[in-house]
Amino acid sequence: MFLEERNDSTPYPWFALRVKSRTEKVVATIARHKGFEEFLPLYQSRRRWSDRFKSVELPLFPGYVFCRVNPEVRLPLLTIPGVMSFVGIGRMPVPIEDAEIATIQAAIGSGLLAEPYPFLEVGQRVRIAEGPLSGTEGFLVEVRKQQRIAVSVSLLKRSIAVEIDRHWVRPLDAGGREMPVQIRPALAVHPAPTF
Repeated sequence: MFLEERNDSTPYPWFALRVKSRTEKVVATIARHKGFEEFLPLYQSRRRWSDRFKSVELPLFPGYVFCRVNPEVRLPLLTIPGVMSFVGIGRMPVPIEDAEIATIQAAIGSGLLAEPYPFLEVGQRVRIAEGPLSGTEGFLVEVRKQQRIAVSVSLLKRSIAVEIDRHWVRPLDAGGREMPVQIRPALAVHPAPTF
């Protein structure tokens, strides 16, 4: 119904829908049934119940569902229960680059470990939360290899750079407080078998 392309045969851009917590799967399903192209990246997380462990699928971007839509025809999406708004500036939705969505789709489809992780930028102030330097604050100098980062730590009015596991650091806000991070242990993402 809404999957038609523009006159120049290019698809409409991707937009992010902000949705209520734990309604991502329902919103994605309803959007698909209304005829919209939707994308809800999921990852496997191992959760503990009182008597067992269970693997559950959780959204890679909690609170968001991606949809390809004509920005002039967005009311049908906004009327879906659980949808709060489009991500944008003021009331104007801002499109997401196709390359960014393609990268996320490739990562999910690759079978590699994928899990939410705080966005870290070079120059950002961080606190080391694990390892021998636990409690030390510094600045992110560079991202190295797959799971390694370099942090500059000031000691005795000198600076040293240490290379540590990226899961050891927590980003800090401008006031020096840890930004809330929900890091859950994840399992490798395996594509669903096709028969």
